[in-house]
Amino acid sequence: MGGRGRGDPGIDNGEADKSRRKLEKKNARMGKRRGGKEESRKRKKKKGEEEEGKQNTEEREACGMAGEGSAAAPVVTVSVALPGSIIDNAQSLEMATLLAGQIARAVTIFRIHEVIVFDNKASSDDAVLAENSDNNENGAAFLVKILNYLETPQYLRRSLFPMHNSLRFVGLLPPLDAPHHVRKHEWSAFREGITLEERPLDFSGTLVNVGLSKNVMVEEILEPGVRVTVAMGTSRTLGTDVPKKIVSPFTPLEEMGLYWGYKVRYAPNISSVFKMCPFQEGYDHIVGTSEHGVIVDSSELVIPAFRHLLIAFGGLGGLEECIEEDSDMKGKNVSEIFHSYLNTCPHQGSRTIRTEEAIFISLQYFQEPIKRAVNSLKQQ
Repeated sequence: MGGRGRGDPGIDNGEADKSRRKLEKKNARMGKRRGGKEESRKRKKKKGEEEEGKQNTEEREACGMAGEGSAAAPVVTVSVALPGSIIDNAQSLEMATLLAGQIARAVTIFRIHEVIVFDNKASSDDAVLAENSDNNENGAAFLVKILNYLETPQYLRRSLFPMHNSLRFVGLLPPLDAPHHVRKHEWSAFREGITLEERPLDFSGTLVNVGLSKNVMVEEILEPGVRVTVAMGTSRTLGTDVPKKIVSPFTPLEEMGLYWGYKVRYAPNISSVFKMCPFQEGYDHIVGTSEHGVIVDSSELVIPAFRHLLIAFGGLGGLEECIEEDSDMKGKNVSEIFHSYLNTCPHQGSRTIRTEEAIFISLQYFQEPIKRAVNSLKQQ
């Protein structure tokens, strides 16, 4: 028997062919797996884009948008007014914070655009909130602060809200997870930001923190610490090379039908809710909710076509008490103030329905009537 030569690995040609065929089959299987994974990834990406498009369409329909970029598409808003005195009846700062969190979740879930917190004299004798918060901060001021805090994207809160005793328990609250609370790894056509003191190298424009890995630049010269809505455009380039544009907070709603959070407004009394309306044409339909209101099934309720709808809630004594305590409205009948005065939860099992409960119940009750009113507006 001869020994192995330097170029002979010790296997014959038949074994080499067999090994090569096995290797080719293995590579083919691996290629199929890689191809399958790539196809699966593409399918998931396509499905995600389709779901995102469907969600945007649903949001446009819910907001009265006929379609993106449609000049004729009507934009409607829904506002909610409630008394700050509901906070005064909380037994502790923690309970008050949880109550405010419930309200924030409710108005976000039902896409409310404006929350008005009005002051009134109604308060509980055994309220202990003042012992846990600033002496000068009443229930209305506390509720305004918590609602504003929760509406603000997480990456802006530290800059806009200094540490304060009234914010001690906000960490217990579930996040709103609204569309404008964009995550760091997500790209969005719009982002909320805060202007920075640091200036670009050429000293033109303003740097804005929008919660991404780099700050962006806008052309306007603005004071630091101002919250702004930034149109990010189609380019995903960050930094100062491609300036971004500051737009109105209503632009995401107007252009894309995106719900972009709620604005919080304080009113010193219930009459100021209407007098200080931020919309030039005012509220064109005002609804009051009360256990003394008219009972109408949601399926039969007709809300006329509107641009700006306001739904008002009372406190422990109802809207009637709030009206009686307002010197500008004292003696007026509810029919002189509200276009509709409704009982949204007839045949209730409990003697009382708390305001935070009434908000959830009523906003669900109004969903279909509002949708019909919006469709009616689109057909005009």
